[in-house]
Amino acid sequence: MLLRIALRKKSLKLTTLTTAVALAVAPMAALAQENRGPPVLRDTETEQLLREYTRPILRAAGLEKQNIQMVIINQGVFNAFVADGRRIFVNYGAIMQSETPNQIIGVMAHETGHLAGGHLAKMREQMALAQTQMIIAMLLGAGAMVAGAQGGSNSGLANAGAAMFSAPGEMIRRNLLSYVRQQEENADKAGVKFLTATGQSARGMYETFRRFTDESLFAARGSDPYVQSHPMPAQRVAALEELARSSPYWDKKDDPALQLRHDMVRAKISAFMERQDTVYRRYPLSNNSLPARYAHAIATYRHGDLRSALAQIDALIQQQPNNPYFHEVRGQALLEGGKPQEAIAPLRKAVALSNNAPLIEMLLGQALVATGNNAYTDEAIAILRAAVARESEAPIGYMQLAMAYGRKGDYAQADLASAQAAYLRGDSKTARDLASRAKTRFAIGTPGWVKADDIVNTKPLPGQKGN
Repeated sequence: MLLRIALRKKSLKLTTLTTAVALAVAPMAALAQENRGPPVLRDTETEQLLREYTRPILRAAGLEKQNIQMVIINQGVFNAFVADGRRIFVNYGAIMQSETPNQIIGVMAHETGHLAGGHLAKMREQMALAQTQMIIAMLLGAGAMVAGAQGGSNSGLANAGAAMFSAPGEMIRRNLLSYVRQQEENADKAGVKFLTATGQSARGMYETFRRFTDESLFAARGSDPYVQSHPMPAQRVAALEELARSSPYWDKKDDPALQLRHDMVRAKISAFMERQDTVYRRYPLSNNSLPARYAHAIATYRHGDLRSALAQIDALIQQQPNNPYFHEVRGQALLEGGKPQEAIAPLRKAVALSNNAPLIEMLLGQALVATGNNAYTDEAIAILRAAVARESEAPIGYMQLAMAYGRKGDYAQADLASAQAAYLRGDSKTARDLASRAKTRFAIGTPGWVKADDIVNTKPLPGQKGN
């Protein structure tokens, strides 16, 4: 199930450290509403693959127990970054443009280098220091100008004071950028170290950075290297190549089974996120590979031909009957095609095969609710409660839970679930209004009353609807 949700802004309040393949975080798409943060894509299959890519890297970095999460951003450009010390953000474009698992794993190793090096905290320290230096420079400059004015309008002190306003700012900026470049170099070295420690090649990391150098994506040839936020590409890539080639695993290839999973995820993203004509250019009908057929099936149902899509999905299931994501797509196609009753069976199968993946459970809960059959209400509530307990930041789970509770006539729980959904969407005002109403329905001091009270007393984050 590919979901688009807006990430709450607090997740990106801290300084971001971008990879060397992008100079800055790309502008956010229109899906991010009212400055609540960048739009996030949620998909069990893709997230599971990224977790498997990063798990050995995090273990080598000593971060395995830190519960580092992977967050997929709804942006088609190649970018990845860390922003809060506990998440690695990656654009879906980075996955699409990585032809091999090793290429995206290399980018994840680089970002892990930032986390392991504590670069976020150190960067904040450097920025605070730069602010202090700037304030001191401005005070000194102001003092010199005052003294110059007292000595006459043509005083050299006045001119010197004016110069002191501008010169330190440029110097401080250069020092800060130099520090960022050093962090990028350190993250490269750490990334190669982690890859080597896990028996993986750093070749994909090198190939990715070299590709962007060749395309001049972030290089400004002939410009001052000290005003670049990353080292000059040729120097950066040359140093990385020397380091990567020193690894005994330089020529190690990706496992064919892992490559197939990587190709399947790329096909899925293409089918959900790209125009139909783009999908068929990437995967022409003459391409009979499993990833191409996956893309064709999804694109077919998304563009209205449900009967043909189901036939294509059934053929995929026949080839891989224990693939939970084929059953998930079948259920999603039926649900979105207005057949929730028929969607239940394949979604039950997907839940079982995925070891109760919460996002798939939410889709099953949605199908149960959408049937309008009250016989499914208690089951839907049980499934959705289990899902939101393990996946607490997906508003769709709370939205469906609110509908199920409403159908049962439990309006206190319905209001509370609606308030939780609104809070996760970044709409603090609606969340507080609904939670206030929920409090009047719960007995004082009960768990539901306490949860509602917490929402009522939560201050809105910057950029949220809190008035």
